[in-house]
Amino acid sequence: MKVVLKNLTKKFPGRDRKNPADVIAVNDFTFEIPDGKLIGLLGPSGCGKSTMLNLISGLQKPTSGQIFFGEDDVTELPPENRGIGLVFQNYALYPHLTVRKNITFPLENLKGKDKLTKEEMNEKAYEAAKLVQIEELMDRKPGELSGGQQQRVAIARALVKKPCVLLLDEPLSNLDARLRIQTREEIRRIQRETKITTIFVTHDQEEAMSISDMIVVMKDGILQQLGKPQEVYDNPINLFVAKFLGTPPINVFDGEVKDNKLYIGGDAVLNIKGVSNQKVYVGVRPEGLDLDEAGPFVCDLTGVEVMGRDISIISTHKASLNTTVRSIASTGDTTAEVEGEQVRFSLAPHKVFIFNKETEERIAFVAEVEQ
Repeated sequence: MKVVLKNLTKKFPGRDRKNPADVIAVNDFTFEIPDGKLIGLLGPSGCGKSTMLNLISGLQKPTSGQIFFGEDDVTELPPENRGIGLVFQNYALYPHLTVRKNITFPLENLKGKDKLTKEEMNEKAYEAAKLVQIEELMDRKPGELSGGQQQRVAIARALVKKPCVLLLDEPLSNLDARLRIQTREEIRRIQRETKITTIFVTHDQEEAMSISDMIVVMKDGILQQLGKPQEVYDNPINLFVAKFLGTPPINVFDGEVKDNKLYIGGDAVLNIKGVSNQKVYVGVRPEGLDLDEAGPFVCDLTGVEVMGRDISIISTHKASLNTTVRSIASTGDTTAEVEGEQVRFSLAPHKVFIFNKETEERIAFVAEVEQ
């Protein structure tokens, strides 16, 4: 089921007596979710992503704008008539009911031609449980399950009615790190098997990038960028997107473009074309700082962290807006043996981004490689 949002806006009345202005949680939001795709709705806490999910589900009504499922305008349609499945952050399971009863609960309210017998409900519950691999736990109660198992029950309950759209509101935030990875892989598998259009809300960019067909990055209720995860990572539209995506985060510096050279501090780090002389922000991905004894970019070495297959080189620079500068090198790279008080880098041009100081919008440039 294709989902289309047109000029969607949600305002809440201000609570501040001195400044009673409305709070705009979602601001003129327009985008299309293709049929059968998994979309990651990504942004920091308070950016409006959960409000967006509530609008799509029908739990909240928009102040203005429209919501379409396929060709049908569902803006005024109540949640129970939208054909959605919703998985909450806290699972929202009934503690006194078994797994089977929790899964069949949405089916018990069906009426008329959709009404099911007890045998049909149990059969559908078993199918949903098998899909999420909990069919052996049907007679247990939620208190007897692990967090990951409870999350699977919540997903099975959302899937049992075969929804047109599946909505997941930070479904992994209560799980430990290893279980999060396992469960997100399961969500991706289930989505591919069912081909249900899925919207996955998270503030964790690694989660969103790992399983989404497309990601939507939000800030203050405004759509910042929409695209395939790797494309957004490689081509951030502004400084916010560049800083939000990436682990470790992007290194950001005060810089300057002068006479076709890019400077960070007093170091001319790249020859570039197409940018007028101006003060800029410079973003460099950690993997874009290449160890180079003759490199033009000099930092003060702080330490080295060995992290299995990678080495993280930690340094400082007077022009850095981050507390530390991080670069990533492979443990198989012999140049990763770093000693002394300083470390030198050359910059990989495709991992360097320049941003306008005032608007923080990205500035395109062409790098010139010295022969």
